[in-house]
Amino acid sequence: WSTVVHFIGDKGLKQQQSQIFSFLDSKKIKYQAVDITQGSEIKEEMRKKTGNPAALPPQVFNKDVYCGDFSVFYEAVETGKAEAFFKL
Repeated sequence: WSTVVHFIGDKGLKQQQSQIFSFLDSKKIKYQAVDITQGSEIKEEMRKKTGNPAALPPQVFNKDVYCGDFSVFYEAVETGKAEAFFKL
């Protein structure tokens, strides 16, 4: 998988997650969605990789390289720099 998106089933975040998934699907970019509710170790790993002990999903990685959170993704899409955001 080239892109990993960490997510959670929270209703407030579902729209953000949906936007990321829709973008990836539209560009035919393979990704793996990781549900952080499946174990606290998954959430801790996500936070460690982001360098932020309070990071909330969705968080995006290209393999083990951190791309950013939803706000960075949104800004990249709005400015036409999504490929750079995903490190493609």
